[in-house]
Amino acid sequence: MQTAPTTPFWIDTHCHLDEFVVHGGQEHADAMRAEARGAGVAQCVIPAVERGNWQASREVAHRWGDSYALGIHPLYTPRAEQGDLAALEAALAEASRDARLVAVGEIGLDYFVAGLDPARQEHFYRAQLQLARRFDLPVILHVRRSADRLLKHLREVPVQGGIAHAFNGSLQQAEAFIAMGFKLGFGGALTFERALQLRRLAEQLPPEALVLETDAPDIPPHWLYVTAEAREAGVPQARNAPAQLPRIGAVLAGLRGIEASEMARISSANAAAALPRLAALLDARP
Repeated sequence: MQTAPTTPFWIDTHCHLDEFVVHGGQEHADAMRAEARGAGVAQCVIPAVERGNWQASREVAHRWGDSYALGIHPLYTPRAEQGDLAALEAALAEASRDARLVAVGEIGLDYFVAGLDPARQEHFYRAQLQLARRFDLPVILHVRRSADRLLKHLREVPVQGGIAHAFNGSLQQAEAFIAMGFKLGFGGALTFERALQLRRLAEQLPPEALVLETDAPDIPPHWLYVTAEAREAGVPQARNAPAQLPRIGAVLAGLRGIEASEMARISSANAAAALPRLAALLDARP
């Protein structure tokens, strides 16, 4: 007896859904998530950014049948306290049996934004790697002009892998992350024709290294982007949304010369491999 083929679906491996509730209200957020589901986005991973939104990320994931990660984002380290690490340890322990907790994240280093203390960032990053090891969880990494330093700490505090979010490094750096068990996240940035290095990287990497993301409401694709000149004239920047993921995935598929449905299949399988608990949630889909 033959099994009927499954319909390809998409996984948004990085989407700050809790922000849609904050900025638009619950009704708006519900409609936005329903639109994404109608477009074929079966699962969104919601990474938290600081102690104050851990509960919101968890609640949003459970409301919509999605998944979440808990962590302290490098941009929030200036106001993070040492006690937040103890609180994160307690939160991870409390959620250890929650099937929707899939990673420690969003954590990492940011050497692009001015005014951030590198040593402070590295302290919180390294401590969270140690927590990921303790709870046997992958990590979701913020990588902005910091790939080499992130890799250095991963060599010293190895984890089971995870996802390097919004990756935009070199091929050599990409290969180093892949060798450590990481998948690389691609989103709206690769839809810009002038992003030559990023698009070339997306073409060259082995297919098993690729996952897709929106980072919604941030990093809009080119069809949503409002230029600086237009913003100065009063045109608001459009907010990215998870419903954009299939179109972003189609761009990546075109760069690699494959069908969008095949890109959906590949990237979803890779997401489940990067975040093992996500695989169980996908198996439980109706």
